Amino acid sequence: MSSVTRRDATRTGADEETPLLGRNGPTGGKSDSKGTMQRLKRHMNADVNKNWADLVLLYCYIVTGLLDSSAVFIWGSFVSMQTGNTVYLGLGIVAPSEGIRWIKALTSIVAFCAGSFCFARFHRYFSPAKRWVLIVSYTFQMLLIAVAALIATVGKDTKEGLHWQMIVPLASVAFQSSGQAVTSRALKYNGLTSVVLTSNYCDLFSDPQLFKISNVERNRRIAAPAMLLLGACIGGLYAHSSVGLAGALWTACGLKLLAVFAWVFWKSEVIVEE
Repeated sequence: MSSVTRRDATRTGADEETPLLGRNGPTGGKSDSKGTMQRLKRHMNADVNKNWADLVLLYCYIVTGLLDSSAVFIWGSFVSMQTGNTVYLGLGIVAPSEGIRWIKALTSIVAFCAGSFCFARFHRYFSPAKRWVLIVSYTFQMLLIAVAALIATVGKDTKEGLHWQMIVPLASVAFQSSGQAVTSRALKYNGLTSVVLTSNYCDLFSDPQLFKISNVERNRRIAAPAMLLLGACIGGLYAHSSVGLAGALWTACGLKLLAVFAWVFWKSEVIVEE
């Protein structure tokens, strides 16, 4: 038998012994599935890369502006900016019988403080910047807004008087607002709380490098009020339209969902082994 014939016979024998379903036989699919699950687990348990993560926090200023402008117009109380609510509360303590705005403000303050307590401990216990922690946190924030939106959609007009259809959504949205502020601490962007701008304005105009071409901190401090102003304008349009508060809340819910997707696909932190 020639050498060519022997090689052909060897190749034919090898082909006949090769499993039709691949090297791993019937378990090949299970092996691939297991590998996919392991990669997904590693992806979810990894810390998100903090580089450019400030973009998500700046984006959340739009949500804050949208919710605060709509809430203060319809409910007469802020859901994020607790400085304004503290002023309303002080005025109410002096003259409690002149209105109920101070009760709404107190509700928002208490809910925001409770949210800060819960979100901070959740992040601290499971690791602040871990991907699945951020996803769960923002998903929960979105669901709280959805609850408020559902009540505002099917409930009665709550612009006047003190009703549970106003108290529950107000507390729900204020509770979730604290989650954004806690995230700024978790990602080490302490200046981007998305709930206050006074210190931001101070830091911006007291910056000795204010007019320097390359100044990342200055750029963040300019973008933050610009994003909140944009959200406030959108909220104002909703408040004066037929869709009203419900439309603003559903829109905020959708915007928050986009933030959830951002954390799902955000680049992971690179671990440098020494």
